[in-house]
Amino acid sequence: MKTDIQIAQEAQMVHIKEVAAKLDIMEEDLEFYGKYKAKLSDELIDKIKDNENGKLVLVTAINPTPAGEGKTTVTVGLGQALCKLGKKAAIALREPSLGPCFGIKGGAAGGGYSQVVPMEDLNLHFTGDFHAITSANNLLAALLDNHIQQGNVLGIDTRQIVWKRCVDMNDRALRDIVIGLGGKNNGFVRQDHFVITVASEIMAILCLATDMKDLKERLGNIIVAYNYEGNPVTAKDINAVGSMAALLKDALKPNLIQTLEHTPAFVHGGPFANIAHGCNSVRATKMALKLADIVVTEAGFGADLGAEKFFDIKCRKSGLTPDAVVLVATVRALKYNGGVAKNDLSEENIDALSKGIVNLEKHIENLKKYGVPIVVTLNRFVSDTDAELDFIKKFCEERDCEFALANVWGEGGEGGVDLANAVLKTLDTKKSEFKFLYEDDLSLEEKITKISTEIYGADGVSFSAKAKKQLEQITSLGFGNLPVCMAKNQYSLSDDAKKLGRPTDFDIHVNEVYVSAGAGFVVVITGAIMTMPGLPKTPAAYNIDVDDNGVITGLF
Repeated sequence: MKTDIQIAQEAQMVHIKEVAAKLDIMEEDLEFYGKYKAKLSDELIDKIKDNENGKLVLVTAINPTPAGEGKTTVTVGLGQALCKLGKKAAIALREPSLGPCFGIKGGAAGGGYSQVVPMEDLNLHFTGDFHAITSANNLLAALLDNHIQQGNVLGIDTRQIVWKRCVDMNDRALRDIVIGLGGKNNGFVRQDHFVITVASEIMAILCLATDMKDLKERLGNIIVAYNYEGNPVTAKDINAVGSMAALLKDALKPNLIQTLEHTPAFVHGGPFANIAHGCNSVRATKMALKLADIVVTEAGFGADLGAEKFFDIKCRKSGLTPDAVVLVATVRALKYNGGVAKNDLSEENIDALSKGIVNLEKHIENLKKYGVPIVVTLNRFVSDTDAELDFIKKFCEERDCEFALANVWGEGGEGGVDLANAVLKTLDTKKSEFKFLYEDDLSLEEKITKISTEIYGADGVSFSAKAKKQLEQITSLGFGNLPVCMAKNQYSLSDDAKKLGRPTDFDIHVNEVYVSAGAGFVVVITGAIMTMPGLPKTPAAYNIDVDDNGVITGLF
């Protein structure tokens, strides 16, 4: 069996201008990064602004397990299948982070015969967007520390600096550090922190900004510290906005690449869904909707994280309204939720399936709260039995969900035709009555509690003394009307990664709360979640190499 990278390297890509032509994009509106990658010009946005929007389909999933779900693979395969059926379709994805690529999860280009290519470029440096975000983030940090060194005319309290440096790598040694050692010329000694680039507020800002004017306004609103009176100090206050925007000028433009079957793929931005809002850029999604009749996008991790944030943050901030949602599961993952060990997942086990399917059931219930029609799809494995598939199909149809099997890993678009037809049927026969889970005028504490009890199934929320004080301060500063971005482990509906299935009798533990004033949401840290991951005992990086001819191996 060929690996993902072998399949990708054997692919016959076409020039990106041919892919763009499928969406009636002229060559003059492409900024080429070689033959197979391009950025889309600002002028194109003006040209298409009056086009009618296409249909928007969100792909989400049950909670991820070691058994694998294949959400991105299904997203790519569905886009290919829609094109195979003659639809003018496109997909809209996030860019991969180097952290998981060299860590344990691997890349984020899909898999098998449902991938976006060039796979190596996408998973590594791509068009440099993440490098630009990292640079802008750390420029702000440097300007902040320089302001303090050069006299601190703003009266910044060095004990209340909240802006963190970032790097796009899993590096636990950088979570908590001390800077400024070595004498007066090296700045003030203080504790500092790093986050992974995908958790940076600048990543969120880039993904939510509509244009350069909006980007600069959001950058200016970033709170970097508080002064001795307890008032916020912003990036605008330290004169950082212009130089940061200059670094982000090209990164703001969406990227266009292709799938293995040459379906157009808008790939732009990459916030994690467990510690950030988990969606590709608003700019790329809106551009795709003006150019295609159907746009298939995804949100990170399970529906309790990515889909909730897609609806309650991205849609709220952008005005986007989804027309349907595809919920991805696998027989193996549901049996894992039912208590089956990873090594035994290939054996038929209806009893375990009936226990683990409660995870799927909860996600269906959650998605229904948003009023969007649901299609459940099983990403099929060869070990799945007819009895198992029939059990899940009946379960979903009893809950008024369309159901379809997907074999897009092995068959590409052809393996997604049944799913594509189910999606088309849903778009034709069911009207989305989209609504948010909560309204802006609820207090931050009420919003956190509503997500925790209604989406996660918690009995309530336990706020640390620190979090309570932070909520009071954020509200007093006028940010109480913002949506909340929950930072929670992805493996469980609860904040305890070991509680699989559909946990009951638990509270969500809120340890820290801070405002991302530029992005326009309040981040809530729960459980043991960290904004700077670490590498595993055997990182994926150990298997990655490049031969004498420049061919990369070991990426997955």
